[in-house]
Amino acid sequence: MTFLFSNAGMSRLDEILRPDTLFVFDFDGTLSPIVTKHEDAVLPADILEQLLCLSSQAPVAVITGRSVDDIRARLRFAPRYIVGNHGMEGVPGWDDDKEGFVAMCEAWKKILCHELQDHAVYDAGIRIESKRYSLSVHYRQASDHANAEKQLLALFEKLTPQPRIMRGKYVFNLLPTSAADKGRALEQLMLVTGAPSAIYVGDDVTDEDVFRLKRRDILTVRIEKDADSAAEFYLNDRLEISQLLDELIRRTCRLHDQDLFAQTSR
Repeated sequence: MTFLFSNAGMSRLDEILRPDTLFVFDFDGTLSPIVTKHEDAVLPADILEQLLCLSSQAPVAVITGRSVDDIRARLRFAPRYIVGNHGMEGVPGWDDDKEGFVAMCEAWKKILCHELQDHAVYDAGIRIESKRYSLSVHYRQASDHANAEKQLLALFEKLTPQPRIMRGKYVFNLLPTSAADKGRALEQLMLVTGAPSAIYVGDDVTDEDVFRLKRRDILTVRIEKDADSAAEFYLNDRLEISQLLDELIRRTCRLHDQDLFAQTSR
């Protein structure tokens, strides 16, 4: 991984940027800081202002593990696309019947809720979040994170059919194995929009489906350096997202000015 605000990073940014580049962001831990209670997350005012500016110049999308209904109110602005449930919800052109996913998640939830009621075994701080097409099992508020993680992994083995388990920051995301992921969702968005390139910014394991695409027309950025990540570039921490947005706004505006000048000079 290379630091994005290096000479190599800025050179790569210049290489990939076009007037109609698609800018795509994860939400939790990327646009919004991680919070103790999942439901308290909100888009900071300064990031909102920058995203409004960027979205006036180019297509912006948010791809998140949250449901579309959940994330929409937290954003406080309307990006071109809002994709939820790790890519299963909100992608134009994907009209597959997902009722089978709903039934599967309900069955998993029933088993998990029954087992987790036993607080002699499971920490009372473990919480299930149903997102219709997927489940998230949060354990940030558990008293012993390592023990809660071990117990939950053993519990998930009781689920039928077995879910795809995606680790997050003190959360396990349970998805149907045949469900779409963030990588496939981004590729579909590029196909629908005709975007010649895309920039994707994320912060954890759930974003690796994008990072692993390794497409030359997609620049990937991870919040915080991680030797195990497939992301091309990294930012030191989430606070640098503001600097990145400023850079994207400045460079996109410059591209539009150059394009306008070229048209008027013909």
